[in-house]
Amino acid sequence: MLTTATAELIDSIQAGEAANQRASTHAAIPTSDTIDVSFVLPCLNEAKTLAACIHSTNACGTSLGLRFETIIADNGSTDGSQAIALLHGARVINVRVRGYGATLRAGFASARGTMIVMGDADQSYDFREAAPMLTRLVNGADMVMGSRMPAGGGSIMPGAMPWKHRYIGNPALSTLGRFLFRTPVTDFHCGLRALTRSTAQRLDLRSDGMELASEMVARAALLGLRIDEVPITLHKDGRDRPPHLRSWRDGWRHLSFMLCLAPRWTLLAPGASLLALGVFLIVLVGAGPLAIAGIRLDIHTLIAACMMVLVGTQAMLASLAARGLALSTRIGPPPKAAVYALGLLTPFRALCIGLGLGIAGLVLIALPMTNWINASLGDLDQSQTLRPMILGCTLMALGAQVVSTAWLLAMLRVARQSL
Repeated sequence: MLTTATAELIDSIQAGEAANQRASTHAAIPTSDTIDVSFVLPCLNEAKTLAACIHSTNACGTSLGLRFETIIADNGSTDGSQAIALLHGARVINVRVRGYGATLRAGFASARGTMIVMGDADQSYDFREAAPMLTRLVNGADMVMGSRMPAGGGSIMPGAMPWKHRYIGNPALSTLGRFLFRTPVTDFHCGLRALTRSTAQRLDLRSDGMELASEMVARAALLGLRIDEVPITLHKDGRDRPPHLRSWRDGWRHLSFMLCLAPRWTLLAPGASLLALGVFLIVLVGAGPLAIAGIRLDIHTLIAACMMVLVGTQAMLASLAARGLALSTRIGPPPKAAVYALGLLTPFRALCIGLGLGIAGLVLIALPMTNWINASLGDLDQSQTLRPMILGCTLMALGAQVVSTAWLLAMLRVARQSL
């Protein structure tokens, strides 16, 4: 909720939208001396389209009667984009760190408006379509996404989006994002979106590349912020050069980033499933071979089962470590169950657990060792000695995993306290 959003501003925006529908171009300007909206446009050699985009932001702000500014976050243009921006009344900030995400983060940091609208400077978006986004912000949304996809009511003009993005990449990544972060957003990568300045500060964005688009939605969902969505139209851009986007490279960056922020599904759930299957098989063949419907399960099954237990346990512990990292770096709040587990697995408790598992493993290993000594360190009957040896080694490895993870979590706690 905007702290400075008054009833006067709400009425002004709504009146401005109604005026647009009646083909009127102006609405009453609020008496507030503060800037209501900052339009932030990342720019890298956009001389051909930049002026038209600035006119579009001016049209949006003026028609709604808002005090606004247009910020061109320039990432090292060499085609005179900076001069064009200044000529048309925009404010230019120079961003040395290369990347779409770094440029937008710098633009957000420079914004003076209570609300921020971001969009590309290539004429693929009409900034007048940001008007309903601003209305949603004033009425309580923290971030408002545009949706170009038919699923969100949007539309894509002919030639505006490659088929592999329209039918494969964007739907697949957006579907995965909705599942991982439990958000209704239908277009995770739409470049036209709006958010409050306080939300931009709270998100504490980190990405330098194109994956910032996914990071914004993921962090907002993890923080429990209100995300609305409005339909928009994607136009064919006005560039005379190839786009900066690299489909496979940037697609992978989006995918890997989302997976990294969802350890519940990438580590915990697969690890728990693998652990359960491994324990089940150990129960079946741990004491001896088993035949089911003519299928014989023996020592090789036991080895595979122990591997499942080790890998599954390591994945679950890695998930817990990821939650600890999320707390330390303020990526997002982990679930209550994770917080409880993080507090439960102290180094002392881990040492006790590891010691218990280690002793149990040594007891099992002692059985074949005793037989080996009795055989004068000669050959052993593997059918009698392999099982306890495998199970004993597995228990000792599990103990080492628990102890090492607990110490890692302790280091993360220290890091969190020092921030």
